[in-house]
Amino acid sequence: MGENLALNLMEHGTPVAVWNLEGEWTDRFVAAHPEATGCKTLADLVKALPRPRRMLMMIKAGAPVDMTMEKLAPLCEQGDIVIDGGNSWFKDTQRREASWRDKGLRFVGMGVSGGSEGARRGPSMMPGGAPEAWDALKPALEAISAHSKHGPCVAYVGPDGAGHFVKMVHNGIEYADMQLIAEVYDVLRRGFAYDAARIAETFEKWNTGVLDSFLLELSAEVLRVRDDKSGAPLVDRVLDVAGQKGTGKWSAQIALDLGVPIPTINAAIDARLLSTLKAERVAAASLFRGPAPAADPKLLEVMPQALYAAKLCSYAQGMALIAAGSREFQWSVNLAEMARIWTGGCIIRARLLEDVMRAFGRRGDLPNLLVDEEVRRAVGDGQAALRALVGAAQAGGVPVPALASALAYFDSYRTAELPQNLTQAQRDAFGAHTYQRNDAGQNPPFVHTNWLGD
Repeated sequence: MGENLALNLMEHGTPVAVWNLEGEWTDRFVAAHPEATGCKTLADLVKALPRPRRMLMMIKAGAPVDMTMEKLAPLCEQGDIVIDGGNSWFKDTQRREASWRDKGLRFVGMGVSGGSEGARRGPSMMPGGAPEAWDALKPALEAISAHSKHGPCVAYVGPDGAGHFVKMVHNGIEYADMQLIAEVYDVLRRGFAYDAARIAETFEKWNTGVLDSFLLELSAEVLRVRDDKSGAPLVDRVLDVAGQKGTGKWSAQIALDLGVPIPTINAAIDARLLSTLKAERVAAASLFRGPAPAADPKLLEVMPQALYAAKLCSYAQGMALIAAGSREFQWSVNLAEMARIWTGGCIIRARLLEDVMRAFGRRGDLPNLLVDEEVRRAVGDGQAALRALVGAAQAGGVPVPALASALAYFDSYRTAELPQNLTQAQRDAFGAHTYQRNDAGQNPPFVHTNWLGD
């Protein structure tokens, strides 16, 4: 991604100096692109740049970032800007930004989405840091970003770690989106005996409507690739074990800290973890017999509507988490802008982001995406389809944790009285945790009852 971002910058008129820990990489790059300035050391890189310097790091998150910053700091001068374009933990970014601010330097944590191809042709970028740093970076970043009909897919997110926080949640939504598509694929494969080519055709058809998205389009393309060895669909030769790099896990962790329910994102993380238990699953498959998946032709007609409703529930969870983080850390993140810059270049690029953008454009303090009038109608209209899909999958023994969690999230959010009255009564009975009465007016006091009569 670093190489492609450098090429993208040069193509859009920004002179570039490059350095890599592996000198051969630098030599090879400059040989292929003599318009770039190759540097043998970090000191050479700093000297090669005009002030105020703008330096972009594309390196592994964690200790390597701190080590590089330690080497850069004594070489920099006041006003110089260093950008971390990796997927760093946002609290690390907060710490680094504060440390550099104290030195008179500027540090920007910037999420970059779109993969290597996006980096070359136009990514979606989420920079966070000092507003003055954004002002200095804005022209170059807008030039190299993806452009949708809604403008350049980059915007100032907020202070210190805001950019990396939003990118983290973006990746959590990505996890959920991928899992939802995978579950629908599994229903088509096991319930309807569709082969990869027919599922690709189905996804391609769906991609012309409200489900239009990069991930659905990508899935159709992946399903069409053939294995060179066997001639079978290559996806059928891929081991069913999915990895992760940490941003999904971080989303789940901070959601717990902030008290924000994100069950569909969590279900996607759990699905990847369960996939790693391959040997155990193979052994368990010989021990348990489940029902045979059955195909209902009527289900095929409503599956797109069901998937759309589930995706909206997933995005509602992600946007609620961003809003909670923005309140907690006083970032003032513009949710409509975040949806806008995701409309092009990024992995979760989708037509439904226009629904999200309009919803938060109408009301910036919307408590939940689901209560927006337009989204409410879409999810309300799709709930019957989602219930039918989840019910049929579960009746046929096909695991659909993300689809089911999206439905449970919707049902819980729309329910005025949940059974947690019993949960709280249990807590008070065994641990004297107290409870509030529902007939004691607003802001009722906490009381305790001797439930067991001891």
